[in-house]
Amino acid sequence: MADDHAAHAVGAYGSKINETPHIDRIAAGGALLENCFCTNSLCAPSRATILTGTYNHVNGVQTLSTEFDNRQLVFPELLRRAGYQTALVGKWHLGHGPEHDPRGFDYWEVVPGQGRYRDPVFIGMDGTEQVRPGYCTNIITDLAVDWLDQRDPQRPFCLLVHHKAPHRNWEPDDKHRDMYVDDVAVPGSFDDDHSGHAAAARAARMRVDRDLTANDIKEMLPPHLDPDEAALWTYQRYIKDYLRCVASVDDNVGRLLDYLDEHGLTDDTIVVYTSDQGFFLGDHGWYDKRFMYEESLRMPFLIRYPAEIPAGSTTNALAMNVDFAQTFLDYADVPADARMQGRSLRPLLRGEDVDDWRQSVYYRYWEHDDDEHHVWAHYGVRTHDHKLVYYYADGLGLPGTSATAQEPEWELFDLRADPWEMRSVYDDPAYARIRTTLTDELARVQQECGDAPWQPPTSVTG
Repeated sequence: MADDHAAHAVGAYGSKINETPHIDRIAAGGALLENCFCTNSLCAPSRATILTGTYNHVNGVQTLSTEFDNRQLVFPELLRRAGYQTALVGKWHLGHGPEHDPRGFDYWEVVPGQGRYRDPVFIGMDGTEQVRPGYCTNIITDLAVDWLDQRDPQRPFCLLVHHKAPHRNWEPDDKHRDMYVDDVAVPGSFDDDHSGHAAAARAARMRVDRDLTANDIKEMLPPHLDPDEAALWTYQRYIKDYLRCVASVDDNVGRLLDYLDEHGLTDDTIVVYTSDQGFFLGDHGWYDKRFMYEESLRMPFLIRYPAEIPAGSTTNALAMNVDFAQTFLDYADVPADARMQGRSLRPLLRGEDVDDWRQSVYYRYWEHDDDEHHVWAHYGVRTHDHKLVYYYADGLGLPGTSATAQEPEWELFDLRADPWEMRSVYDDPAYARIRTTLTDELARVQQECGDAPWQPPTSVTG
């Protein structure tokens, strides 16, 4: 799992700005989910959902400031009980200390918080910290290979390799530092002024041309550039370093795939590549994530298992990160915990038609109006064709949120007619029926997953 690796920066997903030949090997030998989405586009909440198979109102990790209670059952612990050797290396980002450190693993070594790209500190199972010299993506893979070498070859294993990259502030390794001499293509929505969106989009502070720091772009803006030129100059510095970090991840995915080949493990090992959420790559003029817009909501998910998954296959069924835990347990023939709220993707990946599969996905972003990005709290529902979003715009007193509430707003997008989501049609009379249908569907999925819809307190007008 990478951090912030957008699906539209993966070759197998049709990227127009980079190549990922090793990640693409997974899709070529297995399957690609065309419609995989996160339930909350933030690092810690997504990781908690993946581990527990539950939504954030159940696992308690709603913001970056709400740490993970490690007494919760996670899928690696269930595999461990069933005889699997389990390990985690790399990024954890769910808190540290006896109540928050990883549990359910025979071995783990993780970076504190976000970790550093160069000479990163790692925390071991005994709580000690050590600096490991080198580049983080390579070191994480080194630790993974070392553990594979030392495992019991007679027992099955589950290894989680969680990279820091390509998280901000995008520091490339020496090998890839000079990639992308030519300019990278600019997304079609780069100049979006958000006039077709709710006020929440205009309030956000994630614009490439305004909000990236000198630490992000690593150069001083040349003098005498007009605003349009300055925006494009900044975008090129951002996107090239981002893609250089992705290239390092791709190389290291190749190292692990080669290891499986060289040790005769390929045919009987399930390999998954994913990210904790999507990311804006200049789309709508932004970097970062958080919003329910497509580039942030969508996750890459590629899976290879030669014994069962047809090579080069795809499915357009609506999948979610809340499904991952039950999928992995299903492949291992280990019963899922009753608390888990997802559903195994295994029959879809076999190519079966599942008549009662979900027709919508539910999303909720809780970290209202945080100090840096200022994205308002919202929830919504996405079907194959449409998306309904409600900005309730209140932090509800959660850690990491603002105490200031804003006026609630709605958005509705026609994903067929407007795939870039440039204009909300919520107030368009032609969409009245769809608006009603999606409002009912939003209430249904909230009830289904047990997330009570938010109601404004009486002190808030409007």
